[in-house]
Amino acid sequence: MSKSSVLTHITFLAALSSASAFAGSTIDAQRVQLDALKAKSLQSELSYQVIESLTTEVGARMVGTPANAKSVSWAVNKMHELGFDKVWTEESELPLWERGTMQAHIDGPYPHNVVALALGGSVGTNGKDLKAQVIEFASLADLKAAPQGSLKGKIAFVSFKMERDIDGAGYGPAVGARVIGASVAADKGAVAFLMRSVGTDTNRTPHTGISRYQPDVKQIPAVAISNPDADLLVNMLARKQPVTFSLNMKGTGYTGEKVKIANVIGEITGSEHPEQVVTLGAHLDSWDVGTGAIDDGIGVGITLAAGHFIGQLPQAPKRTVRVILFAAEEVGLFGAKDYVAKHKDEMANHVIGAEWDFGNGNIYQLHPGVGTESLNEVRDFANYLAPMGVALATTNTAKGQSDMEALGELGQPAIDFNPDGLDYFDYHHTENDTLDKVNQAALKNNTAIYTLFAYFAAQSDIDFRK
Repeated sequence: MSKSSVLTHITFLAALSSASAFAGSTIDAQRVQLDALKAKSLQSELSYQVIESLTTEVGARMVGTPANAKSVSWAVNKMHELGFDKVWTEESELPLWERGTMQAHIDGPYPHNVVALALGGSVGTNGKDLKAQVIEFASLADLKAAPQGSLKGKIAFVSFKMERDIDGAGYGPAVGARVIGASVAADKGAVAFLMRSVGTDTNRTPHTGISRYQPDVKQIPAVAISNPDADLLVNMLARKQPVTFSLNMKGTGYTGEKVKIANVIGEITGSEHPEQVVTLGAHLDSWDVGTGAIDDGIGVGITLAAGHFIGQLPQAPKRTVRVILFAAEEVGLFGAKDYVAKHKDEMANHVIGAEWDFGNGNIYQLHPGVGTESLNEVRDFANYLAPMGVALATTNTAKGQSDMEALGELGQPAIDFNPDGLDYFDYHHTENDTLDKVNQAALKNNTAIYTLFAYFAAQSDIDFRK
């Protein structure tokens, strides 16, 4: 090797050594405080206590209900109680949809009472019986392929069964029918739309969720039936005899009124750069079934507890930690849309964000969405979390879960913490989404991880966009 080559090699090794030292500097500087926060949050019951309070004192929180309005005052009071130094609300309005009563019944050839729920946004039958023959489709794609006019006077039924996955990957292939199935069916001439619930359980607990009508297509009732009832309906149809179904839905639909919604925002103000914010998100609303403990009481509990733990430190981190409890996520992410409209000019100071809106088990993966330079620092943070069972994803494409994605689309870097969601869709949007389903051991672990993330990002000088 020539003298110049030796010098080049030495310079390269020195650069590697320097880069390695720099990459570990943020975690090394924070390690004592991170370890203390980790120990405190792993021992605390606070996030569970927050969920218990929300589900007991408020309960189900569907947009437009008195409980949804009550949840806003509950959240403001809870943030003050937990030591947030700035708390405020940001209001907007939405059309009011109400769920009325429903009777669903297989009339023949084998009569059976069906457990069903109207999908959000559905019209009803004005209290009149709607009776028609059922035509089954194995998937939304099959329904789309049906000839025009082929469903005239019929009820379309999509029997697609959601698959269970740790990351909830089965949700995407199943949820399309819920969102647009009614309009697709109506376009083919159907008078109503039925679907197997988007869920992985085997209970007679149907799953609701938002449905959207397409412009210039007749609006027909959109209904989800429980998985066991869907199985029974499939078995009847397999006998190649006409199956007739009846629906009677009274008081279901948009009322023509407007209803107020509000994002609830709380901060632990940064000690050096208060204008720079690290965002933690969850959604405050829920459907009107169950008590919204898992969706998204867990997110509310985790983010409020993380803010509290950081707020109790003798010295606030350099940057502000902002917890955003978004409104109206379930009916179309309207709180997130309102937030970005109000804060679009401040987005450059949104340093990085993370939301919780999926899962009940332990976080097993950190999926980043940051710049290539800052990815080294995120990798070091992931290594710090590794003893807690967290691995770094192989991609760097995160935009933020649910509401937080709206901020990600405007440039906010993101971390998606991916938890075990194997049982999540057993309870999602059902009467069974109740406090007893919350995995308390995993909740402590996940609260600790969000607390550590918020402090790591808020105390650092990292530009996560670079």
